[in-house]
Amino acid sequence: MLLNSFEKLMMNNPVRATIQRRFEARRLLAMGGPLPGGRVLEVGCGRGVGTTILLDVFGADSVDAFDFDRHMVGLAQRRHTPRPNVHLWQGDAAAIAAPDGAYDAVFDFGIIHHIPEWRVALREVHRVLRPGGRFYAEEVLDRFILHPLWRRLCDHPMEDRFDQRGFERGLEACGLRVTASWPLWGHFAFFIAEKPA
Repeated sequence: MLLNSFEKLMMNNPVRATIQRRFEARRLLAMGGPLPGGRVLEVGCGRGVGTTILLDVFGADSVDAFDFDRHMVGLAQRRHTPRPNVHLWQGDAAAIAAPDGAYDAVFDFGIIHHIPEWRVALREVHRVLRPGGRFYAEEVLDRFILHPLWRRLCDHPMEDRFDQRGFERGLEACGLRVTASWPLWGHFAFFIAEKPA
């Protein structure tokens, strides 16, 4: 699902980039650890801020990243040219264009809640993770999505939304083992899950 103009403004500004780097990334790093030398996939890369974080903060050796919005991919490509260790493309989280077991880690900086068939996306995450690989996710929960103010301002799918435990159950149902989760104000939550070796 594409972001509307309000959501794009909220996601593509220096304040959002600072929160992503100084709070979200640090929380996920504390929960799941670094990935020195790892091959990493970012689901929903936007303008490429998260991709930079995966290289600089998590220590990934290479990052593949995609976004549903072709315009956002173009912005990310401009940000990361000519980095040979970054590969970007337009794609769909419900059908990830990558082979089975390709990645040491997959990252979701608040993207899965935009996908109507979010369980399909989680199955795809499981598929592309190598055995022993980790999924790092920061997600927006149903309490935020269904709030009357945010329903007016944002274009989120309204059916089959998840709370913290519902997302954990979705991870477990696709074969991932939740190793850590952390709620924030009942509206957001952070998750680390592993694909069993």
